[in-house]
Amino acid sequence: MTAAEESPVARVEWNGAVRIIRSLFPPIDLFEDIADPADWPLLLSAEQKTNPRIMETIGNLDLVPAGRRVGGPGASYLMAPFTHVSPDRPSRFSDGSHGALYVAESYETALFETIHHHGRFMARTAEAPGWTSQFREIVLDISADLHDLRGADPASDPILDPDDYAPAQKLAAALRGAGADGIIYPSVRHPGGECVALFHPDCASAPRQGRHLDYHWNGATVDLVRDAGSGAVFRVVEGGAG
Repeated sequence: MTAAEESPVARVEWNGAVRIIRSLFPPIDLFEDIADPADWPLLLSAEQKTNPRIMETIGNLDLVPAGRRVGGPGASYLMAPFTHVSPDRPSRFSDGSHGALYVAESYETALFETIHHHGRFMARTAEAPGWTSQFREIVLDISADLHDLRGADPASDPILDPDDYAPAQKLAAALRGAGADGIIYPSVRHPGGECVALFHPDCASAPRQGRHLDYHWNGATVDLVRDAGSGAVFRVVEGGAG
């Protein structure tokens, strides 16, 4: 085992943790239903007879162990990252063959994590400057035993490399295979911030919608963030949003 695989396991209890996602993803009816997740396969079988495209909305339910599925109000925010995966969309702790639920301890850390990734997308596609896609803040609670990488040095540890995700993906695959619930690690995009990568949706609970946000792309970076509810605009500066 590597040193990272032998990292200590810490009990993480976060109330009011934050995940920011694109607003274009609507809730998925099956996950929001009051039906017991144990009944989902039967409901899906019946629904597919009249709506053969239902699986495009739900994704691959088989990727989530039956005993770790969650349902009810807001459950789409917990389930969708695990049922909608693709090798074309890898992330730090997933090669795209399985899901990971990324959550930050604070709003500001979540903001800077998404600003970074949205900026990279805008640059790759050579988007014109302007206000871009709307995002939504999801507030949720975390309760899980996670492998603790908070003692790692982001400047030198390959698991926290800002661009090369291969070492982190290899670690995550080994930990998932050993039955781990996930990883807690220092944010690479917001110094001092902390994030978790959860391997199962039942490690989080009580998801509720927070603010709606707009990001402004100036042609080189995301430089402004607007609270769509209040209309307040904040300038993005190194180390924080002012």
